[in-house]
This record gives sequence, structure tokens and C-alpha cells, in this order.
Amino acid sequence: MFRCICTIVFVLSITAASAAKSPIHITEWSVNWENTRPRDPFAVSENRVWFVGQAGHYIAYLRPQDGTFKRFDLDDGTGPHNLIVNSGGTVWYAGNRAAHIGKVDSNTGSIKKIRMPDSAAIDPHTLVFDSNGDIWFTVQRGNMVGKLTVDSEAVQLLPVPTSASRPYGIIVDSRDRPWFTEFGSNKLGTVDPETFVLTEIELPRIDARPRRLVATSDDTIWYVDYAKGYLGHYEPKTGKVEEWPAPAGTESRPYGMAVDDRDNVWFVETGPSPNRFIGFDTREESFFSTTNIASGGGSVRHMHYHGPTRTIWFGTDTHTIGRAQIP
Repeated sequence: MFRCICTIVFVLSITAASAAKSPIHITEWSVNWENTRPRDPFAVSENRVWFVGQAGHYIAYLRPQDGTFKRFDLDDGTGPHNLIVNSGGTVWYAGNRAAHIGKVDSNTGSIKKIRMPDSAAIDPHTLVFDSNGDIWFTVQRGNMVGKLTVDSEAVQLLPVPTSASRPYGIIVDSRDRPWFTEFGSNKLGTVDPETFVLTEIELPRIDARPRRLVATSDDTIWYVDYAKGYLGHYEPKTGKVEEWPAPAGTESRPYGMAVDDRDNVWFVETGPSPNRFIGFDTREESFFSTTNIASGGGSVRHMHYHGPTRTIWFGTDTHTIGRAQIP
């Protein structure tokens, strides 16, 4: 059961002064193609990491062992925003400026475009797989959430009731239930995968603007409030919300987010320069790691955890693909 009005519990005792440093090791690779905004990497192995060039209209992969890249060009104006890769090596990208989701054969580079069935769904934004290999996605300016059934290539779209809610980050929990943030409001959202009924959950602070989110192993939903600099969680069973001020406080601008196999939550503060990579122990409820990103970062927008290597991959507005080796 999901409550639309949640109990507020602020935990204000953890501040920048009390956050342990415990820096982690970060490596960055400069991308060959200038002014193309490389972002949203997705590691399929320790030596192949896919990413999009949002401003350069391409997808590409990095081979970390030798630092080389391979690029696949998309049509001008595609504006790829995000990509994910299935176990068979098929790459799916969000054609954010061209109202489609693209399917790329990673061997040949051939592309198939799946158009949005509603002209209002102008900007597919972030994609995520469920356990069946189907794709849930957000449509930010179109104010929708959608599902692409991969075998049939059928697209279902759900309008979000709150106008200008800007559906943004999206994840799928252990029960295949999608959860998303509404960056234009103080709400989270979820969809029942069986009934396709959408529910919005209002966060206690009216000025909260959740941007990215993750789920820990108990299906607690963790989010970052970009506007006011908080890390928060929502417990679906109880409707309880708790929040912790990020180490940089109101100047934090937390954005890209990931969770590891030990249920530690990681995010990047994009307000400070250089950007700072932050670790939070969800069991101890404390910040334990702060690491500056050497290139500066600019904005780290999305992150991907690769379990076999215990690494988190990210792209930067300073034109790098980064890898954080976590403890």
C-alpha cells in the first residue's frame, strides 16, 4: 500500500563536518570527441563500457584496459540521453530529441527506431530493464511514464497526473515495480506492473525536487533532492520518509546516484567545484566517503554500478568517462 501523504522525519545530526572522508579511487578517461557531452555509461564487462554522446548524436564504448573507443553514429538531432544493454549485447538508447527508443546491433551498428505512439511523448529520457528484459522509461517534457515490451516492440504510455511534473530518474525494484522521480514537483511515482495503475507519493517538503533514485535490497526507495541538498528514503510499506542533509548542504546539488551490493548509496554533489563523490552507509545511516573528481566533473548526471568489479561508472560534463572503485 502506498500513501500519498507521508510522515516526515528529518535527521539533521549528520553534517559536512561529521562526514568521514575515506576517499575512494577514481579513474577518468578523456573522450576523443570534443563538445559531445559523453554521459550515462553502462558497463557490460570490465573492458567494455557503453555510453552516449548526447550533443554529438552517437553511442560508443570505452575499452578501459587500453583506453580506446569505438563509436556508432546516430542521425543528427537524435540527442541520445541514456542507454542500457541487455545480456545479448543489444544496446537500447533514448532518442531524447527525436521521440523514439533506438535498438542497436552492437556487432553491425544497424539501428531500428521504435517511435512513440503519442505525439506528446516527445522526449524519452531514462530507460531501465525489468527482469523480463522489457523496458520502463520516463518522458520528461511529455510528462509520461512508459513501457516498451521488447518482443512485440509495443509501447504503452501513462500520463502523470501532476502537470509539468517532469518524470526523470527511474528504477525497477525486486518485484519488477517501476519507481520514478518527478523533478518538477515534490513527488515520487510508481506503477503497478500488473494493472498499469500509476500512484504518486508526495514528499513532505513542498520545495523538494527529487532527481535520481535507487532501491536497496529491502526495496526501500532512496532519492536525492537536487534543489535543497538532501538524501532521502521512502519506505513503501509504512509511508515513512527520512532525510539527511548532504555534506555540502544547500549547495550540494546531488545528481547522479547508484547503490552497491552492500546497500551503500553513492551520489555526486554537482554544486561544489570540483564535484564530490559521496558514500552513505544505509545501515549505519551515516556518510562515510567523500572524494573529489579530478577533472572537476561539471555535472555527473547518471551512474551505473557494475557488480562483478564493484565499480561505479559515470560520465562528466568535463568530457570524461569515470570509474570509481569502491570498497
